[in-house]
Amino acid sequence: MPRMAEGRGRTAAGLIALTYGLFAGGCVGPTVPPPQGTSSDPGAALRGEYLVNAGNCTGCHTDSENGGVALAGGKAIATPFGTYYSRNITPDTSHGIGVWSDVDFLRAVRQGVMPDGAYYFPAFPFPSFTLMTDRDILDIKAYLSTQPPAARENRAPDAPFPFGVRAVMAPWRLLYFSAGPYVPDPRQGPEWNRGAYLANAVSHCGECHTPRGALGALDNDRRFAGTKSARSGIRAPDITPDHAEGIGTWSADDIATLLENGMTPQGDFVGGAMAEVVKGTAKLTVADRHAIALYVKSVPPLRASGAPGS
Repeated sequence: MPRMAEGRGRTAAGLIALTYGLFAGGCVGPTVPPPQGTSSDPGAALRGEYLVNAGNCTGCHTDSENGGVALAGGKAIATPFGTYYSRNITPDTSHGIGVWSDVDFLRAVRQGVMPDGAYYFPAFPFPSFTLMTDRDILDIKAYLSTQPPAARENRAPDAPFPFGVRAVMAPWRLLYFSAGPYVPDPRQGPEWNRGAYLANAVSHCGECHTPRGALGALDNDRRFAGTKSARSGIRAPDITPDHAEGIGTWSADDIATLLENGMTPQGDFVGGAMAEVVKGTAKLTVADRHAIALYVKSVPPLRASGAPGS
């Protein structure tokens, strides 16, 4: 399996660390300098657009329900800890990323740290995006810089104390965050590794389809096993090859077809958040959709119910 950001420690230790983080203060960035960015080449924006589609960036960073401008943020993201709002990632110089350097953007996406050193909450899936390559991250920035700026102010989370306090993220990160990038598995071929990279880093499938612990970190021992009854009300199916609760009866072509047009082998069509995701994966190459399918078919069979997989 590729190297993933894995949780460390038990819930009790996490609660102690949370309390310590609140009163120790210190919402600051990492002590290790982030990698230095380089200027993007002329093809960067086109590659970035492809990655934005693969990662459903527009879907998350657009308040479509309220007629929001594309990529201007404000979309409500419900979690068990409160509601968080996606941020403005247009090139607006006041509320967006218009004055960010390459280093600022790399640090935000790979390390979950704002230009001022404050921490992002994991409603922004930096624990998955950390696996992306520097070039892919900067290609996304190059594409975003070509979009119209929108002067929409970022909205603070509607979360009770302490879950709206960014300093709390300091101990959380010590327990649950491991910085990338993705390291290919030498035991696997290029197609499998491409699929693993797309599924785990760019498209961050596990952010919805993997159960979370008491403090909101992904339980990577149960990657893709589905979220049966999340307290936020969001349900995502088991997408492991389990035959009872997962997609074990699906072929790789079945998975690739769903990523292309949203249709399951039973002739149904996905809805909700997955329908939004398919708008992006439909724009991927046939080869990339099949690479994702190949990888997903290879993961261990698991069940959201916790019963043994098969």
